[in-house]
Amino acid sequence: MLKNNVSPSSSEEGLAWQPSATSTTLHKRAHIISTVRKFFAERNVLEVDTPLMCQHSVTDPHVTGIPAIFQSLGETSEKIMYLQTSPEYAMKRLLASGIGSIYQITKAFRQGEVGKIHNPEFTMLEWYRIGYDHHALMNEMDELLMLVLSTLPAERISYTDLFLQQLNVNVHTATLQELKNCAATKNIFLQAEINEKDVWLDILWTHYIEPKVGQERPLFLYDFPASQASLAKVRHETPAHASRFEVYFKGVELANGFHELQDAEEQKKRFEKDSAYRKQNHLPEKTIDQYFLAALNHGLPDCAGVALGIDRLIMLALGFERVADVLSFDFSRV
Repeated sequence: MLKNNVSPSSSEEGLAWQPSATSTTLHKRAHIISTVRKFFAERNVLEVDTPLMCQHSVTDPHVTGIPAIFQSLGETSEKIMYLQTSPEYAMKRLLASGIGSIYQITKAFRQGEVGKIHNPEFTMLEWYRIGYDHHALMNEMDELLMLVLSTLPAERISYTDLFLQQLNVNVHTATLQELKNCAATKNIFLQAEINEKDVWLDILWTHYIEPKVGQERPLFLYDFPASQASLAKVRHETPAHASRFEVYFKGVELANGFHELQDAEEQKKRFEKDSAYRKQNHLPEKTIDQYFLAALNHGLPDCAGVALGIDRLIMLALGFERVADVLSFDFSRV
């Protein structure tokens, strides 16, 4: 019989058919997800369900959706659909329709993401709160983390201040060469020639800062450079900042949240910039989701939203180091 805290190894002969996680772990997983649902029910946040398969995928050049072939009965033509990387666009369409604050626990899919804390098919918790900015949403998320992870209140620091603290780098004024030199002082060397400032900031983050943060309690990293806004509002200060946050615990990224952009024209420009980057770098081109832009144009209420990886949350809550240990069947067993 398998021990409760040990997952079966797929390398053991005859065990590949068995679950990745033990029965005890799967019971604990179900309890945590039930706790999350109770958390939102107590706050009158409505649970919703949106399509997993859509005709559009994200334009973000750093996220790749998984295509799905659809064929109508009796027809010979095929249509390429996409398994969704996140329910964000559909949930914002619901928000624009006037549904109010909502959350969803759903499957999401991303191409090529297999590893210790990655599975191509994973469970995501995403929620949106009407009338919140990213700081108010950080408050609520901290309450959820304290409930599930039994942590102390999270530490909070701006992206700018953390880079100054850890690397003595001003992310707004540092040149590309200064970022490369900084990486070299930390023994970070790449064979590829990279000439994008945000990519070098990400390299410094992932290779040097990220593994050290949030070890004792979660870390909320907020107010990113405007160039990393994604779908967040930009505050045109000096320098400009994106109203965005990320959450880390024990060196693991748990969540990404925004004070959501409401401007359809600005969002279209960002999508077009993504498309130009994809073309320039010979990446597959993706059509822009016009339904989503139409919803923004109709009117997205002032809100903040966040996406949290449920599998990673459960992994940390139960003391595991691999998401496979909290999945019924990880990618190696499907």
